[in-house]
Amino acid sequence: MDESGYVVIGGIEQWVTAKGDSCANPVLLFISGGPGNPLSGLSDSIYGDGYRDFIVVQWDQRGAGMTYGRSPPAPDEKLTIERMTQDGNELAAYLAKRYGKRKVILWGSSWGSILAVYMAKSHPELFYAYVGTSQIVNSEEAQAESYKKLVALATAANDKDSLSVLTQVGSPPWTDPRSFGKVRRIIRKYDAKVTVPPPDSWRRAPAYTTNKAEADYEAGEDYSFLNFVGMHGDGMLSQVNLPKLGTDFAIPVFFVEGAHDLLAPPELARRYYESITAPQKGWVLLEQSGHDPNQAVVDAEYKVLRERVLPLIRDK
Repeated sequence: MDESGYVVIGGIEQWVTAKGDSCANPVLLFISGGPGNPLSGLSDSIYGDGYRDFIVVQWDQRGAGMTYGRSPPAPDEKLTIERMTQDGNELAAYLAKRYGKRKVILWGSSWGSILAVYMAKSHPELFYAYVGTSQIVNSEEAQAESYKKLVALATAANDKDSLSVLTQVGSPPWTDPRSFGKVRRIIRKYDAKVTVPPPDSWRRAPAYTTNKAEADYEAGEDYSFLNFVGMHGDGMLSQVNLPKLGTDFAIPVFFVEGAHDLLAPPELARRYYESITAPQKGWVLLEQSGHDPNQAVVDAEYKVLRERVLPLIRDK
């Protein structure tokens, strides 16, 4: 099966794709990061291996990608975690009904790991399990730990350029949205030194490389980023403290983390994981991965999904 199109979610048309080798496969709803970085266009090249066992669903969230192009936000419209959580759960219910399933599998990465936890906590009856990658837990703690690690790495490398930028932006929390981007570039620099890059075969499908699609993607990325960090450090990210939602989960929870994640340090995710009570849970730490996905991350995610999650569905 191969479906793509706009679905009315939260009162607006949002772009959704669903691909799998069989309609009998369970639905796997991927919540992408950013926000503003949907992976719909890359799904075939990155996640195509999963089509054998799952109906893999990609979603361009409110304010991002194809959804931004079709349903651009009003000039004063702000993204909120609450609104996007409602969107995500509405989509999950729609998918279960459309494909004749009792529930769907929830899978989130980076920002998507925040949104997915909100979704799982608010409506666990919609989901068989949650698989999180590059799990962000607490924005304040993550930024502080990230900054400390970057200063240590730059100092050890005598990297005067990076140290100059880190000194200029100062310790978090940051009130200038440009500070987040400056630090992110340094994270990517050091990430590249110790992780395996994604393969060259990861490329966007032609429908996502037209002038309009690329312009919509870039505009949505800018809009979503500013809503995420806020003009004064007061965006959605500043509200993130997942333990405050409660650490008891009604569904199984599995984490796949990069050992060299400098944006969402894995030790914070591990502490969160240890605090969680759930029917089942599992932890995977990957030595050659950081925050952004590479082939090792995708392979490990599918291993968890096939070996730990699929049996849960077959037993139902």
